[in-house]
Amino acid sequence: MLKHLAGALALALVAACSPTGGGGPALPPLDATRSGQEARLLFGAERAPAGGPSEVIGGYSRGCLSGARELPETGPTWQAMRLSRNRNWGHPVLVDYVQELSARVAAETSWNGLYVGDMQQPRGGPMLTGHVSHQSGLDVDIWMLPPRRLDLTEAERESLSSISTRSARGARVGENWTAEHMEVLRLAASDPRVARIFVFTGAKVWMCDNATGDRSWLRTIRPANGHHYHFHVRLNCPPGSRDCEAQAAPPPGDGCDEARARAEAILNPPPPDPDYVPPPPRGPMTLAELPRQCAALLSEG
Repeated sequence: MLKHLAGALALALVAACSPTGGGGPALPPLDATRSGQEARLLFGAERAPAGGPSEVIGGYSRGCLSGARELPETGPTWQAMRLSRNRNWGHPVLVDYVQELSARVAAETSWNGLYVGDMQQPRGGPMLTGHVSHQSGLDVDIWMLPPRRLDLTEAERESLSSISTRSARGARVGENWTAEHMEVLRLAASDPRVARIFVFTGAKVWMCDNATGDRSWLRTIRPANGHHYHFHVRLNCPPGSRDCEAQAAPPPGDGCDEARARAEAILNPPPPDPDYVPPPPRGPMTLAELPRQCAALLSEG
């Protein structure tokens, strides 16, 4: 009996320590030369997606993406912006979400559709600039600027800027904010594929004060620093991505009391703590810090 228990324990330990979690063939050892390299430089150099099935690997801020799909640069109700960044890629579920949301926005609001900001690089992973998340194929930034034209040239997409919709350092909405912004966010948050939407604190408070009828979608809207030129949509792990690391569900309730407290803290910040010592800055993420499967998605050389 003890012999059988010992054998079972050994097998369990092997599975737990396997780079694939025991669910597939063991991965080859990580190349020592590459393991310490900055992951953003490696993934930022990739110009095309990795082959194979579409699969999210790892988490939103520590992951990568196989079988990515490109959001077409222009569609009937959207345009991808800043094409020089080559960040209009994502898991097929994300691409479908963007296309479907833009169609609903065009049909149900005064906006013509959406200007779509950063999604992911062709193979996900850390980006050269601008984001900590947007690594696993499930994040997208939607501009706050209502599209007036959907025939922008490539040069215009590089030079056109979005609009800020905040005031009072983000505790309040600004003059560019409209009720239509809330309607766009309501449509975005009402999709069951959505895990969270990040927007500046004042927008959350304004929507809490003005939303009527079914308010269940407000739970998905979470206040975050910045996010006043765009709002950030994050999707749940899609079916078939067994190595996707999900984010915990938002706390119960609509989150309005917490958002109001956050706005008050912005307007009336507490005095600084003289004993506070900031943590040392974190160095760039290396390839060794990503899930082992990510190294296999990189091109040779």
